[in-house]
Amino acid sequence: MEKKRCNFSFGTKEYHVSEKFLLYHDTRWCKPEHRDQELYAMLVLEGMQAGVSWNLVLNKEENFRKAFDGFDPQIVAAYDDEKLDELMQDAGIIRNRQKLKAAITNARAFLKVQKEFGTFDKYIWSFIFPPII
Repeated sequence: MEKKRCNFSFGTKEYHVSEKFLLYHDTRWCKPEHRDQELYAMLVLEGMQAGVSWNLVLNKEENFRKAFDGFDPQIVAAYDDEKLDELMQDAGIIRNRQKLKAAITNARAFLKVQKEFGTFDKYIWSFIFPPII
């Protein structure tokens, strides 16, 4: 039985998607996420996607996980200019200085939200009614 997928082009000449994209679609897309570290990862990856294809971002996701210390916001929030320069040399990720700086700034903001609300999950899902569990 073929998997049911969204009604847009998968694998056409105009838009070829990778196996990683299909796996993402089938296992992660539109699935509620409640782990704070993965929510931060989503925030970073979505920011990296601006102006490029999601396919490209997914193909670089593992490189991003390594470069950003597993998307641990506590570690990323402490990145300095030296670490930013190091990231700019990493050919495995999207090397856009503004996007990289945003990931660091967002880690700091993420930690502030965690401190105020207990978890980022609690904060972000508070906008959904009824809550999705």
